[in-house]
Amino acid sequence: MTTFDEARARFPVLREKAYLNAGTFGPLAQATLDATAAEQAREGAEGRSGAELFERMLERRERVREAIAAEIGAPAANVALTSSTTSGCNLVVAGLGLGPDDEVVTTDVEHFGIVGPLVAAGARIRIARVRERPAAEALDAIRAEVTPATRLVALSHVSWLTGQVLPIAELREATGLPVLVDGAQSAGAIPVDATRVDWYTVSAQKWLCGPDATGALYVRDPESLRVTAPSYWAQAGYDLLAPSFEPKPGAARFDAGTIPAATLAGLEAALAGRPDWRYEHARAVAERCRPRLAEAGFQVVTEPGQGTLVVFAVEGDPDLLVTHCHKEGVVVRALPHTRWIRASCGWWTSDEDVERLVAALG
Repeated sequence: MTTFDEARARFPVLREKAYLNAGTFGPLAQATLDATAAEQAREGAEGRSGAELFERMLERRERVREAIAAEIGAPAANVALTSSTTSGCNLVVAGLGLGPDDEVVTTDVEHFGIVGPLVAAGARIRIARVRERPAAEALDAIRAEVTPATRLVALSHVSWLTGQVLPIAELREATGLPVLVDGAQSAGAIPVDATRVDWYTVSAQKWLCGPDATGALYVRDPESLRVTAPSYWAQAGYDLLAPSFEPKPGAARFDAGTIPAATLAGLEAALAGRPDWRYEHARAVAERCRPRLAEAGFQVVTEPGQGTLVVFAVEGDPDLLVTHCHKEGVVVRALPHTRWIRASCGWWTSDEDVERLVAALG
């Protein structure tokens, strides 16, 4: 069994910094960096063409698809490879053909990645106010916004803004409506069963510690969603004279454009060998971080028992304080339009990292 010290040693950045910003980008392991560099070197030496390279890339795509599917408890046939949570949300909103006649319910703790596509579609948006409510009241607050005209419920599993875990499966069971989930702050951070909702997005560069611009989309019923932005990888065959194309079976029909071979190699390495105890450790260190910040005099926004993000309020300018923390070797994030700072507690986070955060804030 991999020990904590062994697992933590995989990340070069942790030798010098308390890296607490996986909610934006996760730390990169040495194995990820090596795999990326090796594939780039191979392309440089052999060229970026040929049947061998193409077959190697296809095989790696499928291994990555299977690994991400396992992370979110879904069949690989129901997972598309994308570039981000935002791209996944765009695929779903466009595929549903939402417009001004359609009503969508969301919340006031969402990221632009889910709100932007809804606004661009012109849908009528009803917003459940959960930011100032206890987590236990979220289900009722969201259900109260549902009307007979509601076509979709779209929300995060873990809010990027508050760290709150939202009741995604309970909402689907209670309303019977299709549910689109932004899984940017949950996939790789907490246990996930994506099959309990209709669409679940993944940002692999965050808690899965993959290279930039990597992600996935779980699709419960691929046949129910139109393909509106087909990539070359989404078709099983085509006729340019007809013109026509046959979508791939399953969710692969929603695959985004080409993922660079080096990026795929890095992502595969990032997904390999993560410790079995990762969820338990991340939750435990987040639960220790909360009271430690409170003891230091900060108002902690995130309730106990939520996700692995810990959000707290500061009296001064949060951007200036974050800049100071960075100079002290502590990487955190200021949240826009608030006086809040966010610390991301991963399975690689140590108690010493938490102490360095408190000291830098002081």
